[in-house]
Amino acid sequence: FPRFHGPLLMASQVNGHSSDSSSQGGEPLREDLQEFLSGEAPLHQLDDLTKVNPVTLETVLRCLQARYAVDTFYTNAGCTLVALNPFKPVPQLYSPALMREYHSAPQPQKLKPHIFTVGEQTYRNVKSLMEPVNQSIVVSGESGAGKTWTSRCLMKFYAVVATSPTSWESHKIAERIEQRILNSNPVMEAFGNACTLRNDNSSRFGKFIQLQLNRAQQMTGATVQTYLLEKTRVACQASSERNFHIFYQICKGASTDERLQWHLPEGAAFSWLPNPERTLEEDCFEVTREAMLHLGIDTPTQNNIFQVLAGLLHLGNVRFADSEDEAQPCQLRGSIRTSALLLQLPEDPLLDTLRIRTIRAGRQQQVFRKPCSRAECDTRRDCLAKLVYARLFDWLVSVINSSICADPDSWTTFIGLLDVYGFESFPNNSLEQLCINYANEKLQQHFVAHYLRAQQEEYAVEGLEWSFVTYQDNQTCLDLIEGSPISICSLINEECRLNRPSSAAQLQTRIESALAGSPCLGHNKLSREPSFIVVHYAGPVQYHTAGLVEKNKDPVPPELTSLLQQSQDPLLKVMFPADPEEKAQEEPSGQSRAPVLTVVSKFKASLEQLLQVLHGTTPHYIRCIKPNSQGQAHTFLQEEVLSQLEACGLVETIHISAAGFPIRWFGDEEGSSPKSAACSQQDRVWDHFRAVGGEAEDLSGYAFSQLELLEHGRAQVLEQCARRIQGSWRRHWHRKQERQRRAAVLIQAATRSWFARRHVRRLHAAATVIKRAWRKWRIGMAFLASKELDGVEEKHLSQVPLPTGSFLLPQTQTSLLAAIIRLWPLGLVLANAAAGVRGFQRKLVVWACLQLRMGSPSSYTVQTAQEHAGVTSIRALPQGSVKFHCRKSPLPYADICPEPSPYSVTGFNQILLERHSLGHR
Repeated sequence: FPRFHGPLLMASQVNGHSSDSSSQGGEPLREDLQEFLSGEAPLHQLDDLTKVNPVTLETVLRCLQARYAVDTFYTNAGCTLVALNPFKPVPQLYSPALMREYHSAPQPQKLKPHIFTVGEQTYRNVKSLMEPVNQSIVVSGESGAGKTWTSRCLMKFYAVVATSPTSWESHKIAERIEQRILNSNPVMEAFGNACTLRNDNSSRFGKFIQLQLNRAQQMTGATVQTYLLEKTRVACQASSERNFHIFYQICKGASTDERLQWHLPEGAAFSWLPNPERTLEEDCFEVTREAMLHLGIDTPTQNNIFQVLAGLLHLGNVRFADSEDEAQPCQLRGSIRTSALLLQLPEDPLLDTLRIRTIRAGRQQQVFRKPCSRAECDTRRDCLAKLVYARLFDWLVSVINSSICADPDSWTTFIGLLDVYGFESFPNNSLEQLCINYANEKLQQHFVAHYLRAQQEEYAVEGLEWSFVTYQDNQTCLDLIEGSPISICSLINEECRLNRPSSAAQLQTRIESALAGSPCLGHNKLSREPSFIVVHYAGPVQYHTAGLVEKNKDPVPPELTSLLQQSQDPLLKVMFPADPEEKAQEEPSGQSRAPVLTVVSKFKASLEQLLQVLHGTTPHYIRCIKPNSQGQAHTFLQEEVLSQLEACGLVETIHISAAGFPIRWFGDEEGSSPKSAACSQQDRVWDHFRAVGGEAEDLSGYAFSQLELLEHGRAQVLEQCARRIQGSWRRHWHRKQERQRRAAVLIQAATRSWFARRHVRRLHAAATVIKRAWRKWRIGMAFLASKELDGVEEKHLSQVPLPTGSFLLPQTQTSLLAAIIRLWPLGLVLANAAAGVRGFQRKLVVWACLQLRMGSPSSYTVQTAQEHAGVTSIRALPQGSVKFHCRKSPLPYADICPEPSPYSVTGFNQILLERHSLGHR
């Protein structure tokens, strides 16, 4: 039972802003809280599909889609790793640094799911056992799902982690082995891969690579075993598909001299080279040539290989036409001279071999020569090309093995990488698809059997009683394909042994009548062509019987082999040696003819041998799935992924894990047995069992298989714990917030008080400075003003001065003077007016308004102009406390008295009033 661990994280809002225990990551906290409260983790975080509840096609599909949306391409599914093809380069996902991280991790299974997790697990299994057991990794999936890339990355991983030399010499050896193993990939992909409707780099053969390890778990070498090369692609390509990559590499990457040597002019058209305008990443000729050099294939040998391939391209342009006379060979369309020149074959024997069939009959083995029809000529031409290419591919594999294979005494264990074709279902399926799907059926049976057997052994060690859960058994389908005594394979082989022409309709009738009782055999009544349907574990597939027998025979006329043995080409001489024993086997007598070894028989034998090797290893499984058939990144088509999930039986695998014991407890200490681990956890299991309603008194002999009941009880307990934790957390959080508010208020009050005190202190200091400056300035002004005195003594008059020729003012004039003195502003206006009082009265008004002392008349001078002009100017000596003249003083503000007298006019000197300053208003 998985435990709930980790703190409960909660986010709240204070003043409109998110607040949590961390200053960063508010959104992850909110997501974690939502996940905890909902009781269900987001789908993209489920790194194992056995955790999906309930396990259905829909939930598994949604989980994979959610992980693909966040660029998470690997997910565990029990004992299987599901790999989604990203269809884009992700360098950081396969970097050497990441390889070392998974290799150095104490428990790599706790890291994110990755193919490096599988690789490291297999490597540690070999390293940790006292008697190491061979390991194997089965990489399966449809064409375009990424099997080749996965195998390539696993080889790089082992080349990095399994080459740890202890000396400089061993370091150089390890580097050479690593380089050769990695260079075997581009060579085999160039000669064995092609662009199909579903994949630009589809492997058209199966391969099993054994990485050989010595006793120190260092990689000392490798070996490659291939299965069922699709050699028919050399002479026949489906619409919108291409031939093998190597043909396009030659035509696009050859130099000018090489083109002249191989007769490949620019723009030349070849019927066996469709869609040459498409440019793929795999069309790099230099990469293939450099890899071949590292494998020990020198430049002359490479040129010899490419010359043979160019001869096959020219052979494809040879055409035949029916002759008017049946006794005469078919007419030749085109030239065969270039092909004969490149293959170094005699031109006339080559032409005769393609157009004339040699028949041996009777006890005397008499030889008869019979002209072939146009269809037979085309078949013999295609057979020659397929024979040469198949032998060339096998020769390359042997060269690669001789280059990378270690001495048998230098290695003890191996890790196998099996890259097989994925399940295929096309509109037109023939023998190739039948063999491919047959291999997938065998591997599926091996997977289910191994997984259930491993479960059974583990439960037996635990001392638990266990019965197998119901699962989809494909044994019925295998019996239909390979069963004894009658099966599809046996009927097809029997048709090949019969000395009569094969009929597609007759083969269909025989299969339907002989195997009518099989539930996995069906028939499409709407099909116009003879066919039969096989219901595989991945779905029904319709196979057409036309050409099925001929492909199974894979006839190679003896005269073609004899012709190739006559070639002067060094490479063809190696591939077709003139061996008398081999020739005797090819031409047996009529009474001792050996049984025909068909394609199905060869493939079945090699498949049985492969499965025997796999049974002797500890297998691991990687299921590759392509999100879409267009090879587009960030595109997840549910229908296509759903069909692949059904085809590989992934949901059934998850069901088996979920129905058993998918959630395990292991011992806390290393080396503790599962039995002791279970006993050490027994008390906790018992407590939980009581919590969900168990009534047994002892746990001995109990196997808790009621996962749903236990999960429901666990959810209830977790919900109660969550409520308690949530309440405690909220109470703690509110208390914490209240303490923070009180502390904030105190801090604010203290801060404001400090600021106020500091401001008052600054104001007091500024006032003191201003006072000091003002006093200093006032003293300075008084001192300067005293120096500007003109020496005139102040005279205080006690009465108002009388004009020249003084006389007593009448009583009315005295009253008028008193009124004027009280209203001196009005008097000033009247004195300045153009009309008003005249003569002496005007002077009195001026004296009264200005409050001049009544002294000596010589002290003041009042000038008047004409009667209408008013006062022109008033001049007087300095009076009062003003000791300086306005126009003579250089001091600013000299006209301002520091201590003005409220009863006297101050600030005037000499000119008290000027005409130009009064003006008329």
